Amino acid sequence: MAFETILYEKREGVAFLTLNRPQALNARNRQMRREMVAALQDARADEGVRVLILTGAGDRAFSVGRDLKEAAQESGSLVEGRRARHQENDTLVLATLDKPTIAAIHGYALGGGCELALACDIRVASEDAQLGLPEVSRGMIPGSGGTQRLPRLVGMGRALELILTGEPVDAREAYRIGLVNRVVPRSELLPTAEKIARTIASRAPVALRYAKEAVVKGVDLPLEEGLRLEGDLSWLLRTTEDLREGARAFVEKRPPNWKGR
Repeated sequence: MAFETILYEKREGVAFLTLNRPQALNARNRQMRREMVAALQDARADEGVRVLILTGAGDRAFSVGRDLKEAAQESGSLVEGRRARHQENDTLVLATLDKPTIAAIHGYALGGGCELALACDIRVASEDAQLGLPEVSRGMIPGSGGTQRLPRLVGMGRALELILTGEPVDAREAYRIGLVNRVVPRSELLPTAEKIARTIASRAPVALRYAKEAVVKGVDLPLEEGLRLEGDLSWLLRTTEDLREGARAFVEKRPPNWKGR
């Protein structure tokens, strides 16, 4: 598939997905959402992809969310609109990707752009980043997971303040409240994200998948059920060739040669 609103490439186990409408501050129109879904589905199906990095093109924004100019021009029934959003739910596809994801955030990450970052596993922000969910100032509420993912990340009180005021926070405040994992100078943003990705990509693929599943699914379970999930996944890993390879490599003092099975 030829992409017009995103850039998508794969290098040495890492997929790079770049929102590429810098003239519109990487606002997500319908075409971009469709193209993102296609790229994410490709990353899911490609066993050579171990990690995905999501970022935005240009100097000013990661993404300012939904393209409101397009939204204002759209017509059709409520049912048709809901069906289209479901078919183009890039945020949900990103959040359910079974491989680790990293958001490299610079400039504005607002509305649906912030929600894309929330859907990633790890968030690295440059010092100029501004993150927020301003939907209430436009007569809306966050509709791509923001009301659910933000409280789980920063706590209910902080999430409600951000959502109800609609005011953004800068990178340092985002780091203080746990909204982002790291803050770095702009020149170090992508190198830092890629360094994290390369470290992750060097680990056992099946273990990465099960570790993410244990954390993401377990956080919403009672502790006893979460521990049962962890135990089941740990037991399954004992049957993998990668576990045996990891043990051999440790004994032989060499890098492991993962097979992903």
